[in-house]
Amino acid sequence: MTHTPPTSPTLPSTQFPDLAAQKELLERLGLSTAPDAVFDTIATHMATDTGFLYGMVNLVLDEQNFIGLHNPPPGSEHPLVTRTMSRDHGWCPAVVKRKRALPLPNIHASPRFSGNHVVDAIGIQAYFGAPLLHPQTGIVLGTVCVVDRHVHDLQDADRIMNIVKNARDEVISTICRPADGGTS
Repeated sequence: MTHTPPTSPTLPSTQFPDLAAQKELLERLGLSTAPDAVFDTIATHMATDTGFLYGMVNLVLDEQNFIGLHNPPPGSEHPLVTRTMSRDHGWCPAVVKRKRALPLPNIHASPRFSGNHVVDAIGIQAYFGAPLLHPQTGIVLGTVCVVDRHVHDLQDADRIMNIVKNARDEVISTICRPADGGTS
């Protein structure tokens, strides 16, 4: 007899009707799912400024693609996150679906979000994420988020969420910048 572990309470792929529109918009914007140094820097600043171990700029498509990623330093005894993850894991798919930020300073305080693969896989206890909402179309392309292996104080939630939202704004500004607008 085989045992199939329960699935996480996140949203299955079939509940993302905007997938084709997301892919089309990414192509129109010239945005790839490949790692990007600019987004890595934003993820690092977000993690550092919040004091969290991990920071991500995530395009949620057929799978989650961390085009920006900050991991703890190698040898720190914390697991390292790879650049992709199933869209049935984590909390970013819920942020995409609801089109609103999600602050979870203690993921176990909400039974809906407590049972999740990443809790078991790397011991995540706190999550703060915000959607990457394209301003002209209203399509959510993904998220920015930070995750940590310990619970954070509820009193600090506004500060953390503001940092995450500022990172979201920076990513949206970068994504929507005209390709010929140049950066100096």
